[in-house]
Amino acid sequence: MYDISAFSIKSQPLILGIESSCDETACAVLRGRKILSNCIISSAAEQAKYGGVVPEIASRMHTEAVDEVCRMALEQAAVRPHDIDCVAATYGAGLLGALLVGLSFAKAFAYALNVPFVAVNHIRGHISAAYLDKPDLKPPFITLLASGGHTAILLTESFTQFKVLADTSDDAAGEAFDKCARVLGQPYPGGPSVQKLAAGGRPVINLPSALVKNSTSTRFSYSGLKTAVINTVHNAAQRGEQLNLADVAASFQRAAIDPLVKKTVEYAQKYGIRTVTAGGGVIANDYLRSSLSALCASNGINLVLPEKKFCTDNAAMIASEGLNQYMAGNFSGLDINACASIPL
Repeated sequence: MYDISAFSIKSQPLILGIESSCDETACAVLRGRKILSNCIISSAAEQAKYGGVVPEIASRMHTEAVDEVCRMALEQAAVRPHDIDCVAATYGAGLLGALLVGLSFAKAFAYALNVPFVAVNHIRGHISAAYLDKPDLKPPFITLLASGGHTAILLTESFTQFKVLADTSDDAAGEAFDKCARVLGQPYPGGPSVQKLAAGGRPVINLPSALVKNSTSTRFSYSGLKTAVINTVHNAAQRGEQLNLADVAASFQRAAIDPLVKKTVEYAQKYGIRTVTAGGGVIANDYLRSSLSALCASNGINLVLPEKKFCTDNAAMIASEGLNQYMAGNFSGLDINACASIPL
């Protein structure tokens, strides 16, 4: 009988985390915040053939990989299944079919072992990646979240509570990077491709800032920026002009990232908080990392940046957030379903 109320909480639990929200099938084992293993089987190479993630292909490849990646994680961690104290898995947001694979596997795993199960919000996982870099990190702090699905600045008030200070009114930053890469003829995934192209260019093209002006609250908008890049490329082609695509990439990167960095530090100053963290795939961008590091340093703010491998989708961040919920006793029932969209 699987009874949530019967589970006790250990001080240093062994957490198994599973992530399958997009094209990465991942599993990690953590002892508290200590990473014992972090394994990924990616379908990115297969998805690149189509210029982006095809949900049906992602779901199929998750089904083939989930058992194998979990075996790999347990072996690398040198633990047995029955050593696990808690199973955590992403239940949203993401591709519904992909989520269902990892979530179903994780619930079955927890049921078989009769251990607590924690359904993890993928976005909270990105926030919790900061604890992997600095296990003794404690809230409050300001978090810059920039991924393919969300863009926001958060006040992380405790291990389980945060307040949204700013968010996007349309596209997310990561989505804009992917679409910009496509119009510039760059391969998937778009983030690394745009960064590589931008390294050879200069930000000399005037593109609209991602920060919405004349707003009573801080809002970002990447739809207009994305459209401006498309128009710049198409108009040049119609005029028969030779456009420096590296300059376009560098200009887009500046317009997309500078407002995020600026507003993050402004919010830290406004709330009198001396620590800033960041999470999400866009945080792996070198221009963002160097810009945010420099601005935080010049303002006496401590910056905690996860390693790049913990910015993109991974299971260690899911296990890290699973630990937060486990310690708070926020266990999930096995009837919880996957959700393609979850509000911040």
